[in-house]
Amino acid sequence: MSREWVSAGEVSVSDLASVCEVDTDIADYPNASEVIDRVLVYDSTAWDSSLLPGSDSADSRAVREELARALQHGPGIIVMRGAFEDAGVVDAATEVFERILTRERAAGVEGGDHFGAAGVNGRIWNAQQKLALEAPDVYSAYFASNAIATGSQAWLGPGYQMTSQVNVVYPGGQAQDPHRDFHLGFLSDASAERYPRHVHVMSPLLTLQGAVAHTDMPVESGPTMLLPHSQKYSHGYVAYRRQDVREYFASQMVQLPLAKGDVLFFNPAVIHGAGTNRSSDIDRMANLLQVSSPFGRAMETLDRAAMCLAIYPTLSRDGGWSDEELANIIAATAEGYPFPTNLDRDQPVGGLAPASQADVLRAAVADRLPEAVLAERLAERRAASAP
Repeated sequence: MSREWVSAGEVSVSDLASVCEVDTDIADYPNASEVIDRVLVYDSTAWDSSLLPGSDSADSRAVREELARALQHGPGIIVMRGAFEDAGVVDAATEVFERILTRERAAGVEGGDHFGAAGVNGRIWNAQQKLALEAPDVYSAYFASNAIATGSQAWLGPGYQMTSQVNVVYPGGQAQDPHRDFHLGFLSDASAERYPRHVHVMSPLLTLQGAVAHTDMPVESGPTMLLPHSQKYSHGYVAYRRQDVREYFASQMVQLPLAKGDVLFFNPAVIHGAGTNRSSDIDRMANLLQVSSPFGRAMETLDRAAMCLAIYPTLSRDGGWSDEELANIIAATAEGYPFPTNLDRDQPVGGLAPASQADVLRAAVADRLPEAVLAERLAERRAASAP
């Protein structure tokens, strides 16, 4: 095996099993209330003021250290029971989300899904902003949750950034394909292989995945399927599409029933997927939290679209550049990753991600498009990703 590169050809189910098939010992996690199917469960209603995220007490730091250790070196998954002091806050947010869903359906909005069929489930992209603008009092009470802040700070520190997307799986809704998440999880195996091994280790440290249960979620309603400890498998980002890995996932995954107001947090490198809703009457609603590190950003803000247009005549000259040189110039100039974007306008329908700005520039050079056409496509790209 290469020391610096990860290859899909090196994927081994037995290696995956060796890191997954271990116990989670509650003795290693003194603040946990129980372990269910190797997943750590915390009773956030029992935390006093000394354990809250704004406290720098030794006890508070110890809790956050324990949660971070559980997410990185333990099962990779934690459940916080009773994350809201007032369950009515969750009900109030649910009412707002249902209004938004009804309005967007009436407008013909199709909710794409990164790892499932588009239009089958209910989906609200950019749900956090929509909740804030439509019901600021509800929004404020909702994100006042100490449990959400504690999990987020434990993994990412105090400067984290929050986004969320609401997902509703109706009775009969089918499971997602098992997968890893943002960032490398949205790339093809071939694209992921181009990133060195340390990036495969680093990427999950920049994001925390979460889900707030807006309904009670018994197992028959299809709560998230999770493979505990799978975040520790070094080749996971180039493994989850393989049939033998999917079969192993199906045989070993767990699903924890959740109560309304519980919060599930997991390392984005845990192999997971929404489950099949086998109930007859439960519209399973979760607000999917994606919490991001403040550090995955450049130091300066640049108008990269203007830069692309400025150099396009130079790039388009016959015989001026080798393929390698063109690739180098585009990489230095254009946005090479399609996120963040506005997923209302930039739906992941037909693929995991839209085209990046670099893809647009690269295609224009290859197809020798008129400069005006490139300008139009770059403007469309900018409009699609604008807030």
